[in-house]
Amino acid sequence: MFISFEGIDGSGKSTQARLLADHLKNAGQEVVLTREPGGSSGAEEIRKLVLEGDTDRWSATTELLLFTAARRDHLERTIRPALADGKIVICDRFADSSRIYQGLGRAELGDLVDQLHALVIGQEPDLTLLIDMDPEKGLDRALSRNGTEERFEDFGVGMQLKMRQGFLDLAKRYSERFRIINGDQDIEAVQNDIRAVLDPMLA
Repeated sequence: MFISFEGIDGSGKSTQARLLADHLKNAGQEVVLTREPGGSSGAEEIRKLVLEGDTDRWSATTELLLFTAARRDHLERTIRPALADGKIVICDRFADSSRIYQGLGRAELGDLVDQLHALVIGQEPDLTLLIDMDPEKGLDRALSRNGTEERFEDFGVGMQLKMRQGFLDLAKRYSERFRIINGDQDIEAVQNDIRAVLDPMLA
């Protein structure tokens, strides 16, 4: 089973993905926890290029090509081998993030995102958990981390508002695999809602 987590910056999806992986491992499942961009050695190198530096470091089209290259390497070297071995793959972001960040947020490249995905990736998660929360709270949380990977957060709250609506629209477009989780709760409550969605599916 291939599970992805999506949401705006600071929504807590990375924490929730890790907690779910721990929960499933404790239940006896074989789990691979991974992330995008990244998840393989080549993709991690590309991650440094796209998440660090000035907001205008790359054009939107170049950025999309870099993300797609990273995703292809990740898919070949990590995701598909794990699925072939019967493992559960939990991924912190996947193609839906490109549909939003590059396809909607950067330069309205939605058609190109979809074309590249069909040509180069060709795979969707079985389940996508969208951690939805207030964009201003999420941005404050993301910026408080004081890390080096803040290139997208630096676009500001206006972009975060646009991203949130974009993710909600995607959840309608792909309603068969999306489940929306209320991220404006404490960590334990969010995790309980996630398990309530997933546990019956695994059973």
